Amino acid sequence: MTDSSSFSFVNISSGNDSNDWLVVPAPAKLNLFLHINSRREDGYHNLQTLFQFVDFGDELAFRPRDDGQITLSPNLDNVAFDDNLIVRAAKLLQQKTISKNGADIHLTKRLPMGGGLGGGSSDAATTLLALNVLWQLNLPLAQLAALGLSLGADVPVFIHGQAAFAEGVGEVLTPTPELPEPWYLVVCPNVHVNTGKIFAHNGLTRNTPAINIRTALEQGGRNDCQAIVSMLYPEVGNTLNLLNKFSLAKMTGTGACVFSSFSSEAEAIMVSELLPADKNAFVAKGANISSAHRVLFRPS
Repeated sequence: MTDSSSFSFVNISSGNDSNDWLVVPAPAKLNLFLHINSRREDGYHNLQTLFQFVDFGDELAFRPRDDGQITLSPNLDNVAFDDNLIVRAAKLLQQKTISKNGADIHLTKRLPMGGGLGGGSSDAATTLLALNVLWQLNLPLAQLAALGLSLGADVPVFIHGQAAFAEGVGEVLTPTPELPEPWYLVVCPNVHVNTGKIFAHNGLTRNTPAINIRTALEQGGRNDCQAIVSMLYPEVGNTLNLLNKFSLAKMTGTGACVFSSFSSEAEAIMVSELLPADKNAFVAKGANISSAHRVLFRPS
């Protein structure tokens, strides 16, 4: 994976007398396929997936404090302050570096919760990346990714900021910079999928044979969670059927969001305009480099 030694950090003032905010994207991801290979003894699953970012997501703004306090606005419905992954990420970084720095954090939330787009993981990763810069800690990406893994299996891919073939529980990453970067139409059914419920379901396929990265890039794959999610959450299945009328539709992660790829923005927009008005959807460009990395790092 990329190491921060190959990048220069942006120059950000850490003085508390500054009113400037560091604004950083927290992009969505898509699972271009998701294979479940086996269940592990610890209850987790070995999987293989292909992650790619899109140029759409949440946005976080950070302002340093010298009193060690972490604030977050606005409050998210049904998420306690101390349970929010943004707050947990900030406090984890404080604890691991014995930092006396604090931060005011403002979240602009655009990604649905429980949608399979990695919104919470991306928010956590962007927090670790941004505060590492803002507090002038200069921790390498590998160390930040190790911290992020304790917050969620998807956090490391956002920390490293490259499209990747993932194995293990999703933390063993091989960069895939050669992926095409099409335009995507992403449709978000109005349901919140419980990931734990999906992975615990007796009907989940857990024996898909492992493939190598070349096969993954040349042939792709399916989403082993898609059939179970469609059964338990019929709106997801209905959305897949709807989008399949225009282009091959897939579900990302454990859902609920589904997507199709197109060769042009105009084509993706045209199909989006054919969807019923009650469908929550967006068009975004695929990206092999995270937009958070584009803001925070520059080549040395």
